[in-house]
Formats: sequence, C-alpha cells, structure tokens
Amino acid sequence: MAEGYDAFHMGRCSIDLYSDDIGADFADITRFSAYVGGSPTNISVGARRLGLKTALLTAVGDDPVGSFILSFLRREGVETAHIPAKEGRRTPAVLLGIQPPDRFPLVYYRENCADGDLSIEDVPIDEVSTSRVFQFAGTNLSLEPSRSATVFAAEVARRAGRTVVFDLDLRADQWRDIRFFGAAARDTMRVVDVVLGNADELKGAVAERATDASVTHSQVSDAHVEGDSSAAVETILGLGPSVVLEKVGDRGARVHERVVGEIRVTEAPGFPVDVVNVLGAGDAFGAGLIYGHVQGWSWQKAARLGNACGAIVVTRHGCANFMPTLQEAMDLADRHGGL
Repeated sequence: MAEGYDAFHMGRCSIDLYSDDIGADFADITRFSAYVGGSPTNISVGARRLGLKTALLTAVGDDPVGSFILSFLRREGVETAHIPAKEGRRTPAVLLGIQPPDRFPLVYYRENCADGDLSIEDVPIDEVSTSRVFQFAGTNLSLEPSRSATVFAAEVARRAGRTVVFDLDLRADQWRDIRFFGAAARDTMRVVDVVLGNADELKGAVAERATDASVTHSQVSDAHVEGDSSAAVETILGLGPSVVLEKVGDRGARVHERVVGEIRVTEAPGFPVDVVNVLGAGDAFGAGLIYGHVQGWSWQKAARLGNACGAIVVTRHGCANFMPTLQEAMDLADRHGGL
C-alpha cells in the first residue's frame, strides 16, 4: 500500500489565550497572548517542525477564530484539507494563567465546540489507512459524534496495519465523572497500539468506582488519582496495547512494553531546564516520540527525543507556536549525553 502522511492526528483545536503576566494570580491578569492549541493540534505541529509530513482532522466553526487556527496550521505546513467548518458550531477557546513552577490555572470554553461534531463521514479513510501513524486524544471520546468517529478512524488505521497512538489527554472538566472517561478509554484500547499518559491519566483510564478517583466536572485541572500506576499499566497492556509511555515530569518517561510473559520497563531520563509553562510539554513529548517511531528507533530512544522536545517547550510561553525543531531538540540532548 502506498504511504500517505507520516502521522495523521485527530481531535481538538482551540485558540489559546495565555497570560502575559507571569506569576500573577488569574484575577490580576491584564494581558493575554493568542496562540493555537489543542492536544492533537499541538502534536501535529510539533511533529511537522521535527520534519514529518503531518495532517490534522479537527473541526472549526465558521468564525474568525477558526480562520486564525487554519492560517497558522497552513503556515506551519500541516495539511488542513480534512478540517471542516461546522455550521452553527464554535471554535473552542482556552485561557491560562502562568504561575511557575506549579500553578497553571486553565479554563476551557468548549460548549457547542466544532470538533465535538466530527462524524464518521468526516474521516478520510484513504488518508488514515495509508498514514504511518494515527494519533488521537482522550477528549475526543467525551462527546458524540466525535467519539464514534474517532473509534472508527482508529479501526481503519488498525486494519491497515498502521500504528495507533492514544494520548489519554484527561481533562477532568470535560467529563461528568472520571468513570465515564475510564469506560470510554478502556473500550477504545482494543484498537490501540501505544498509550501515552501521566500517572493520573493512566490510573483514571482504569477507574471503575467513585472511590478510585473522586473527580467531578467542576474541576478544571487534570485529575489526581491516588495510588500507584503500575497496576493501571498492567491493566491497560492487558486490553490490547503493546506499549505504554508513562510521562513522569522532570524525570522524563517510563517505557512499559508487553513482551512474551512479562512487562519490560525502561527508563528514558529527562533534561534539566527552568520551567516557565508546563502546558504543551506532553504534546511536544508525543511529537518527538512519534518522530522517533517513524524513524524506526527504539521506544526508549524515541522517548528521549520526546523528553528533549518537552523540556524545550516548558521554557517557553505557549504550545503549538513554540514547538522545537529537530536541530533544537538534538542540540539539547547532545549537551546532556545525547539520546
């Protein structure tokens, strides 16, 4: 079968308004800068800047915000031919306060969002089935018809023998209850090869009872789930995926691979940097990981590149607009012993 894109991404997009008043409480912010965001959107841009041929399936409203996003993606070289404008829908927005090192209050405006209206009819079957990697995000599963469309696209990619990458992307305020997220995530694992997530996301993906995680839709940050992630990883690997990439903050990433009779764990250390804004680091990691996979690297080496990409993004103000080039990532890695 002829090869299409190196990576085909599906999921949310947004205009990101990030505080220019670094360190200020949200109530005291006076200015925001406008960027482009949304997890699969960020990853598509990050992978493109590293040198891959990427395409994005999202949706925008018939509004100026949608034009803002599309113009940026076209300048970046991300294929936008598969992004419909949904009549009567809005392009989402995100507002972020920046209070390093660990306070980043985040507010989503996704009511009547255009990407939630993605349907099976919007999925370009030929392009998905010929791309090397199909990547999607967990937030896709929080609404219909985007949930069914995403599962359908993953099935198409899986049947064609492509690598399906699921970034858990748990945003607690997009779910009525974390058990809804867990049920949707587990149901989707059957068509997934690689899962990306931090410990809370991994544990959230297997949460079945209210006591597993007391997270409600009123929370606007990522879920925090008590307990160890190793049992969650084992459960996920038993559902179909062969690899789980666990993001462990400034320590880098942990590669869990399912091999005959065991789970093999490999550490991929991170890189020391001064943090400005942690938002986008996980998406930069995903871009680097996918780049390495397309090059045929081991998961450990690919994760190291992902760590370098994430480390660079946390020193910058935003997400998609600040994704590093391959040269920048390799230069950082070389200063710390290479990949």
